[in-house]
Amino acid sequence: MSAATYTVAVRSLCEFTAKSGDLDLRFTPSPTAQEGIAGHTLVTSRRGEHYESEVSLSGRFDQLQVRGRADGYDPVANRVEEIKTYRGDLTRMPDNHRQLHWAQAKIYGWLLCQSRGLAGIEVALVYFDIATQEETLLPEQCTAAALEDFFNRHCARFLAWAQHELAHRAARDTALATLPFPHGEFRTGQRPLAEAVYRAATNGRCLMAQAPTGIGKSIGTIFPALKAMPGQALDKLFFLTAKTSGRQAALDALRQIRTTDPVAAPPLRVIEIVARDKACEHPDKACHGDSCPLAAGFYDRLPQARSAALAARTNVMPNSTQNVTPVTPPEGSQEALLDRRTVRNIALAHAVCPYYLTQELVRWADVVVADYNYYFDMAAMLFGLTLANDWRIGVLVDEAHNMLERARRMYSATFDETVLQNVQRSAPAVLRAPLAGLAREWQRLAMPADADYAVLPAIPASFRSALQTVIAAMSELLAENQSDPRHPLLDFYFEALHFARLAESFEAHSLFDITTAPADDDVITSGRLARRRPGRTLCIRNIVPAPFLKARFTAARSVTLFSATLSPQQFYRDTLGMPDTTAWVDVPSPFEAQQLSVQIVGRISTRFSDRSRSLLPIVDLMARQFHRQPGNYLAFFSSFDYLQQVGDLFAERHPEIATWTQSRRMHETARDGFLARFSAGGAGIGFAVLGGSFGEGIDLPGERLIGAFIATLGLPQRNPVNEQVMQRMETTFAAGYDYTYLYPGIQKVVQAAGRVIRTRTDCGVVFLIDDRFARAEVRRLLPLWWEVAREQT
Repeated sequence: MSAATYTVAVRSLCEFTAKSGDLDLRFTPSPTAQEGIAGHTLVTSRRGEHYESEVSLSGRFDQLQVRGRADGYDPVANRVEEIKTYRGDLTRMPDNHRQLHWAQAKIYGWLLCQSRGLAGIEVALVYFDIATQEETLLPEQCTAAALEDFFNRHCARFLAWAQHELAHRAARDTALATLPFPHGEFRTGQRPLAEAVYRAATNGRCLMAQAPTGIGKSIGTIFPALKAMPGQALDKLFFLTAKTSGRQAALDALRQIRTTDPVAAPPLRVIEIVARDKACEHPDKACHGDSCPLAAGFYDRLPQARSAALAARTNVMPNSTQNVTPVTPPEGSQEALLDRRTVRNIALAHAVCPYYLTQELVRWADVVVADYNYYFDMAAMLFGLTLANDWRIGVLVDEAHNMLERARRMYSATFDETVLQNVQRSAPAVLRAPLAGLAREWQRLAMPADADYAVLPAIPASFRSALQTVIAAMSELLAENQSDPRHPLLDFYFEALHFARLAESFEAHSLFDITTAPADDDVITSGRLARRRPGRTLCIRNIVPAPFLKARFTAARSVTLFSATLSPQQFYRDTLGMPDTTAWVDVPSPFEAQQLSVQIVGRISTRFSDRSRSLLPIVDLMARQFHRQPGNYLAFFSSFDYLQQVGDLFAERHPEIATWTQSRRMHETARDGFLARFSAGGAGIGFAVLGGSFGEGIDLPGERLIGAFIATLGLPQRNPVNEQVMQRMETTFAAGYDYTYLYPGIQKVVQAAGRVIRTRTDCGVVFLIDDRFARAEVRRLLPLWWEVAREQT
């Protein structure tokens, strides 16, 4: 029987074998993927008609199959080119970056010599400055024999690791094929959910799964996705969440799967990705070896740290500092679950950066638990690695009703004129002319007189050009001053970059709008009393993220979006860009209608114009219900102002009832304190804002929560921005009001009400306070298992 083959991309091979020295991010930010593609296209368009672009190549070394696409080959000059786009001063590129580029180029050189029978070839690095569009050519003449030796040496360094990876993959797939469900029996609702996820994964389809709260959706989706991995030859499973609580639920589920039978547990490598600001050990230092001790010699110590992380939980540690392979775990032991704490401990033990160690470990993980951003954002790491390595992946998207707003934020950008003015006042001389040019273009943006808000049909080319000029000038300046990670220009620079990148892809999926802020109070300037000029904020406001997300869905073998609130399904299909073949499952609730009394309070209107008249009736309703059935309740309102008005009146009229209130910008400790008030056997009312921290993602079973008052339909505020959104939704989907106001609002209501019933033994009450809840178009959006009645007085 022939030995298994390990396939590796040229870039991945070189990143493993050719990187050394410091972690050094001074030569950043690198161009975007779109800028890189445009740069490559421009370079290749300058070559002759015989020039070959994107040349597919492959070669073999023992069990290794090395493959990739060379950027270009000129048969006339007999030259293979590795094209790299960049910003800033090329002379400041770190040596280890250049070393990596040469390794890639020479590997491609050998693969070309091998495939075409060449005795030698010219290998060239082509550096393309995206700002000046100038090329720098660095050629080197190489013999085929020298290139073959280079190829063999790098493959030999990787071979032991590859053999270990093949053994791990075989053991993983064997274990997953016979993996038992960790709880013996499925909960009610879990089996149909698991079956739908498994079918979607095995059929290579996307799935939208609406499944009620309390059935164990995390383990009910992870288990079937893991079971499908061997048959579909999947490399990795990504579990993506909107909040930290979602990540923790996924990690807990994976721990259960791994620990039900420790002897037969699958050798799963699970890693958690946390945000850079939470993982950084030295936020006051820049990411390079001259500043941060964990960046100095990072790639020299990485092999040891990587091996330690992927080894079993034993005290056995390899001694070599080369590209060592992980220690094979003893039979019956488990590989570590690489959560934030575990990775940090390993990283600090080997004096490397925890955040960038995590990024390296992702390449060797089986399951990655991370925020949505890491796959769906414009510069998403997981998406980029998937494409670069041609991974076959499955994706699970937790609490997917959050995807629309999160994706809109990913593909939106703001640019504040006041910030530009502040930068102009303090900018060094080299930036004054570019900034002045941008300010002039800003002033030319037409806006109706006395208007506070306006939508422009397009982003003027002259504005985009002026912005690029500023970015180029700032790139050169910052390249010379990168020792300070808190440089005062950095925030403005990154905002400008993000805005410019989105401007390149501006189409009907987004709005380009201007908002004028109110003028400040009178201030003293130059010794005279003056009124500060109101600033204007530009915004590329994404409305429909579907065009950006489609490529992410296409890159995966299967993507499952699951949530308790994914209705109406067409709303999410349209706005997120789900494939036409996407399957749908609506899992029946395990709860009985008798568990939850849902009452519409139609005698009260919570419309803004009726708000003052609603205060006393709401207070009386809440107090009456509390005295009838004491216990813990949540009361949800449309805004902090409304919450405060009802809360103040309630405290005044019913001081005997304990209350606690959500505050603006509540920090984590305060949020924990708010939830701690909901204790079993306790009694009181917590006041919260609908759609905020306490409207979803919290678990208060049993006596910890017995009821909720929802004094709003959750409809987004009527304002000029949302009216423009509605117009665009009407133009695009012929459902302007529903897509802008009704569906997002009721989704928040159902999520908030879902806090009350968490288990099959819970009982409670929900009051829907507004006459509009009785309308047919609203009632049909409520869960089918609810028996909704009029208020019982």
